[in-house]
Amino acid sequence: MTRLVAWSRELRAVHERLRAALRVTREAVDAGGDTDSATRDLLLFCHGFCTALAGHHEGEDRELFSAIAAAHPELRPSLQRLEQDHSMIAHLFSGLRAAVSRAASPAELDRHLEGIAAIMESHFRYEERQLR
Repeated sequence: MTRLVAWSRELRAVHERLRAALRVTREAVDAGGDTDSATRDLLLFCHGFCTALAGHHEGEDRELFSAIAAAHPELRPSLQRLEQDHSMIAHLFSGLRAAVSRAASPAELDRHLEGIAAIMESHFRYEERQLR
């Protein structure tokens, strides 16, 4: 049980870091200015952010969720929903990467970020409620 409590605390800490990273990215896009420079900065930041998020989700899917399912089989439906969310978030990030690569307008980048923010926040809150 101590292991699950530690994972729960770490999960919340990771979520807060990811929320902060997304806020910084959106603020950079909202600031406007030199689109080329902002796009390059966003691409660099997004690469790190996307890599961190993908690693976080892969770790959950591979290690955390299987440990939770073994200890609490009643949570399997919730864990399956979370894994589906992970897949959806990865798809949304793929769209953002493509938009950044083709130097999409700040408005389009913001639409991508808004969608990611909405899904991530819903996912994080559900995950935190289900796995506390």
